[in-house]
Amino acid sequence: MNWLLVIAGAVVGAPLRYLTDRAIQVRHDTVFPWGTFTVNVAGCLILGVLTGAVAAGAAPSCLQLLLGTGLCGALTTYSTFSYETLRLVETGARFFAVANVVASVVAGLGAAFVGAALAQAVWR
Repeated sequence: MNWLLVIAGAVVGAPLRYLTDRAIQVRHDTVFPWGTFTVNVAGCLILGVLTGAVAAGAAPSCLQLLLGTGLCGALTTYSTFSYETLRLVETGARFFAVANVVASVVAGLGAAFVGAALAQAVWR
């Protein structure tokens, strides 16, 4: 049953990632990968809130499989982040490559911490 929850979440997460990435990237005339950055930070925030909710007993652990592993696993993308960063380096956009790495790590961790703190404030 657990694997069905993961699959169900991924069925929503993968197209959501693609559609969000395209909708955001088309609005920015820059080589910086705003679409991937956005879905990764959003996924970190969702996972932070979810983890905090499960830890507080406000959400069942099966929700962690559905939304955490399934949805967020398919929504966020380390491989695309890596590829886009490498592509920026190869095309000479080193500033954007470094900015992508630093901003993604800082914003992703920040979003996860904010999400967990928000969940703790609401459910504890």
